[in-house]
Amino acid sequence: MARLHLVRHGETTSNVMRRLDTALPGAALTDFGVRQGVRFALENAREQPAVLVSSVARRAEQTAELIASVWDVDTEPLEGIHEVQAGDLEDRVDSDAHQVFREVMDRWHAGDLDARIPGGESLAMVYDRYLPVVDDLAGRFLTGDNQQDVYIVSHGAAIRLIAARLSGIDARFAAATHLHNTGSIELEYTNGIWVCHRWGAETAPFGRVDEPLVVAESIGDEPMG
Repeated sequence: MARLHLVRHGETTSNVMRRLDTALPGAALTDFGVRQGVRFALENAREQPAVLVSSVARRAEQTAELIASVWDVDTEPLEGIHEVQAGDLEDRVDSDAHQVFREVMDRWHAGDLDARIPGGESLAMVYDRYLPVVDDLAGRFLTGDNQQDVYIVSHGAAIRLIAARLSGIDARFAAATHLHNTGSIELEYTNGIWVCHRWGAETAPFGRVDEPLVVAESIGDEPMG
Protein backbone atom coordinates (compact mmCIF):
# COMPACT_ATOMS: atom_id res chain seq x y z
CA MET A 1 0.00 0.00 0.00
CA ALA A 2 1.47 3.34 -1.08
CA ARG A 3 1.92 6.02 1.56
CA LEU A 4 2.21 9.77 1.95
CA HIS A 5 5.45 11.11 3.41
CA LEU A 6 5.48 14.67 4.72
CA VAL A 7 9.14 15.68 4.86
CA ARG A 8 10.57 18.76 6.52
CA HIS A 9 13.22 20.63 4.53
CA GLY A 10 16.91 20.65 5.44
CA GLU A 11 18.56 23.14 7.78
CA THR A 12 18.67 26.83 6.80
CA THR A 13 20.53 29.83 8.13
CA SER A 14 17.24 31.03 9.64
CA ASN A 15 16.84 27.74 11.53
CA VAL A 16 20.30 28.20 13.00
CA MET A 17 19.52 31.79 14.02
CA ARG A 18 16.02 30.86 15.29
CA ARG A 19 14.51 33.42 12.91
CA LEU A 20 10.81 33.24 12.08
CA ASP A 21 11.35 32.91 8.34
CA THR A 22 8.12 32.08 6.52
CA ALA A 23 7.72 34.59 3.69
CA LEU A 24 8.53 33.32 0.21
CA PRO A 25 11.04 32.56 -1.17
CA GLY A 26 12.84 32.38 2.19
CA ALA A 27 16.33 31.29 3.21
CA ALA A 28 18.51 28.78 1.41
CA LEU A 29 19.95 25.59 2.86
CA THR A 30 23.17 25.64 4.83
CA ASP A 31 25.95 23.26 3.84
CA PHE A 32 24.73 20.97 6.61
CA GLY A 33 21.19 21.25 5.23
CA VAL A 34 22.46 20.09 1.85
CA ARG A 35 24.07 17.07 3.47
CA GLN A 36 20.80 16.36 5.31
CA GLY A 37 18.90 16.30 2.02
CA VAL A 38 21.35 13.86 0.46
CA ARG A 39 21.37 11.70 3.58
CA PHE A 40 17.56 11.53 3.61
CA ALA A 41 17.59 10.32 0.02
CA LEU A 42 20.25 7.69 0.71
CA GLU A 43 18.57 6.44 3.88
CA ASN A 44 15.21 6.19 2.09
CA ALA A 45 16.46 4.76 -1.20
CA ARG A 46 13.66 3.81 -3.56
CA GLU A 47 13.31 0.56 -5.48
CA GLN A 48 10.06 1.73 -7.04
CA PRO A 49 9.27 5.13 -8.58
CA ALA A 50 7.85 7.74 -6.22
CA VAL A 51 6.10 11.07 -6.65
CA LEU A 52 8.21 13.92 -5.27
CA VAL A 53 6.90 17.47 -4.85
CA SER A 54 7.80 20.45 -2.72
CA SER A 55 6.56 23.82 -1.62
CA VAL A 56 7.73 26.83 -3.62
CA ALA A 57 9.98 27.99 -0.77
CA ARG A 58 13.67 27.95 -1.72
CA ARG A 59 14.67 25.60 1.12
CA ALA A 60 12.00 23.04 0.24
CA GLU A 61 12.78 23.15 -3.48
CA GLN A 62 16.50 22.70 -2.78
CA THR A 63 15.85 19.74 -0.49
CA ALA A 64 13.56 18.09 -3.05
CA GLU A 65 16.10 18.64 -5.83
CA LEU A 66 18.79 16.93 -3.77
CA ILE A 67 16.51 13.96 -3.09
CA ALA A 68 15.50 13.82 -6.76
CA SER A 69 19.13 13.74 -7.89
CA VAL A 70 19.83 10.69 -5.73
CA TRP A 71 16.61 8.87 -6.61
CA ASP A 72 16.78 9.82 -10.30
CA VAL A 73 13.21 11.12 -10.33
CA ASP A 74 11.62 14.42 -11.24
CA THR A 75 10.38 16.91 -8.66
CA GLU A 76 7.79 19.64 -8.94
CA PRO A 77 7.19 22.71 -6.75
CA LEU A 78 3.51 23.21 -5.90
CA GLU A 79 1.68 26.27 -4.65
CA GLY A 80 -0.22 26.10 -1.37
CA ILE A 81 2.00 23.84 0.74
CA HIS A 82 4.39 26.47 2.12
CA GLU A 83 4.95 27.25 5.79
CA VAL A 84 2.46 28.92 8.13
CA GLN A 85 2.86 32.65 7.51
CA ALA A 86 4.24 34.53 10.51
CA GLY A 87 2.90 37.95 9.47
CA ASP A 88 4.05 40.70 11.83
CA LEU A 89 6.43 38.25 13.49
CA GLU A 90 8.39 37.67 10.28
CA ASP A 91 12.19 37.76 10.61
CA ARG A 92 12.07 38.19 14.38
CA VAL A 93 14.38 36.17 16.62
CA ASP A 94 13.32 37.42 20.04
CA SER A 95 11.67 35.26 22.69
CA ASP A 96 8.51 37.41 22.74
CA ALA A 97 7.85 36.71 19.06
CA HIS A 98 8.51 33.01 19.56
CA GLN A 99 6.09 32.97 22.49
CA VAL A 100 3.31 34.59 20.45
CA PHE A 101 3.90 32.11 17.63
CA ARG A 102 3.78 29.14 20.03
CA GLU A 103 0.62 30.41 21.72
CA VAL A 104 -1.18 30.59 18.39
CA MET A 105 0.12 27.14 17.44
CA ASP A 106 -1.18 25.89 20.79
CA ARG A 107 -4.65 27.21 20.02
CA TRP A 108 -4.54 25.67 16.55
CA HIS A 109 -3.60 22.24 17.84
CA ALA A 110 -6.46 22.59 20.32
CA GLY A 111 -8.85 23.10 17.38
CA ASP A 112 -9.25 26.90 17.17
CA LEU A 113 -9.59 27.46 13.41
CA ASP A 114 -9.92 31.23 13.70
CA ALA A 115 -6.98 32.09 15.96
CA ARG A 116 -4.60 34.14 13.87
CA ILE A 117 -0.95 35.10 13.97
CA PRO A 118 -0.86 38.92 14.03
CA GLY A 119 -0.73 40.00 10.41
CA GLY A 120 -0.49 36.36 9.34
CA GLU A 121 -2.70 33.33 8.85
CA SER A 122 -5.43 31.50 10.72
CA LEU A 123 -5.53 27.70 10.81
CA ALA A 124 -8.57 27.79 8.52
CA MET A 125 -6.48 29.67 5.95
CA VAL A 126 -3.69 27.10 6.18
CA TYR A 127 -6.16 24.23 5.71
CA ASP A 128 -7.83 25.98 2.75
CA ARG A 129 -4.60 26.19 0.76
CA TYR A 130 -2.81 23.01 1.88
CA LEU A 131 -5.46 20.28 2.11
CA PRO A 132 -6.67 20.51 -1.52
CA VAL A 133 -3.11 19.76 -2.68
CA VAL A 134 -2.96 16.68 -0.46
CA ASP A 135 -6.42 15.57 -1.60
CA ASP A 136 -5.40 15.89 -5.26
CA LEU A 137 -2.19 13.90 -4.79
CA ALA A 138 -4.00 11.22 -2.78
CA GLY A 139 -6.66 10.87 -5.45
CA ARG A 140 -4.10 10.51 -8.22
CA PHE A 141 -1.41 8.39 -6.60
CA LEU A 142 -2.65 6.73 -3.39
CA THR A 143 -5.74 5.02 -4.80
CA GLY A 144 -6.40 2.57 -7.62
CA ASP A 145 -4.20 -0.09 -9.17
CA ASN A 146 -1.05 1.92 -9.92
CA GLN A 147 -0.24 3.50 -6.59
CA GLN A 148 3.01 5.29 -5.84
CA ASP A 149 4.41 6.67 -2.61
CA VAL A 150 4.13 10.45 -2.46
CA TYR A 151 6.79 12.64 -0.83
CA ILE A 152 5.89 16.24 -0.02
CA VAL A 153 8.88 18.34 1.03
CA SER A 154 7.39 21.07 3.15
CA HIS A 155 7.74 22.79 6.54
CA GLY A 156 7.71 21.80 10.19
CA ALA A 157 4.78 23.73 11.62
CA ALA A 158 2.54 23.17 8.59
CA ILE A 159 3.39 19.47 8.35
CA ARG A 160 2.45 18.78 11.97
CA LEU A 161 -0.84 20.67 11.64
CA ILE A 162 -1.80 18.89 8.42
CA ALA A 163 -0.79 15.43 9.64
CA ALA A 164 -2.80 15.92 12.83
CA ARG A 165 -5.82 17.12 10.84
CA LEU A 166 -5.68 14.16 8.44
CA SER A 167 -5.10 11.41 10.98
CA GLY A 168 -6.96 12.76 14.02
CA ILE A 169 -3.91 12.07 16.17
CA ASP A 170 -3.90 13.28 19.77
CA ALA A 171 -3.47 17.07 19.76
CA ARG A 172 -1.06 17.07 22.67
CA PHE A 173 1.19 14.57 20.92
CA ALA A 174 1.13 16.60 17.69
CA ALA A 175 1.94 19.83 19.52
CA ALA A 176 4.73 18.35 21.61
CA THR A 177 6.42 16.11 19.04
CA HIS A 178 8.49 18.36 16.81
CA LEU A 179 10.28 17.39 13.62
CA HIS A 180 13.99 17.91 13.09
CA ASN A 181 15.17 19.07 9.67
CA THR A 182 14.46 16.30 7.12
CA GLY A 183 12.32 14.55 9.72
CA SER A 184 9.12 13.13 8.27
CA ILE A 185 5.63 11.85 8.99
CA GLU A 186 4.26 8.77 7.20
CA LEU A 187 0.55 8.27 6.57
CA GLU A 188 -1.56 5.67 4.78
CA TYR A 189 -4.75 6.49 2.88
CA THR A 190 -7.38 3.75 2.60
CA ASN A 191 -11.05 4.14 1.69
CA GLY A 192 -11.00 7.82 2.53
CA ILE A 193 -9.35 7.33 5.94
CA TRP A 194 -5.87 8.52 6.88
CA VAL A 195 -3.79 6.52 9.36
CA CYS A 196 -0.50 7.80 10.77
CA HIS A 197 2.17 5.07 10.96
CA ARG A 198 5.21 7.16 11.89
CA TRP A 199 5.79 10.65 13.30
CA GLY A 200 9.49 11.50 13.19
CA ALA A 201 11.21 8.80 15.21
CA GLU A 202 7.94 7.69 16.87
CA THR A 203 5.93 4.79 15.46
CA ALA A 204 2.30 3.85 16.05
CA PRO A 205 0.62 3.38 18.45
CA PHE A 206 1.24 6.89 19.72
CA GLY A 207 0.76 7.63 23.40
CA ARG A 208 -0.96 10.63 24.93
CA VAL A 209 1.17 13.51 26.11
CA ASP A 210 -0.14 14.55 29.52
CA GLU A 211 1.52 17.96 29.48
CA PRO A 212 0.46 21.49 28.56
CA LEU A 213 0.12 21.95 24.80
CA VAL A 214 2.86 24.56 24.71
CA VAL A 215 5.97 22.65 25.64
CA ALA A 216 8.82 24.67 27.14
CA GLU A 217 11.74 24.59 24.73
CA SER A 218 15.39 25.18 25.46
CA ILE A 219 16.99 28.36 24.21
CA GLY A 220 18.77 26.37 21.51
CA ASP A 221 15.58 25.09 19.90
CA GLU A 222 14.20 26.85 16.83
CA PRO A 223 10.45 27.46 16.64
CA MET A 224 9.40 26.10 13.25
CA GLY A 225 9.86 22.35 13.83
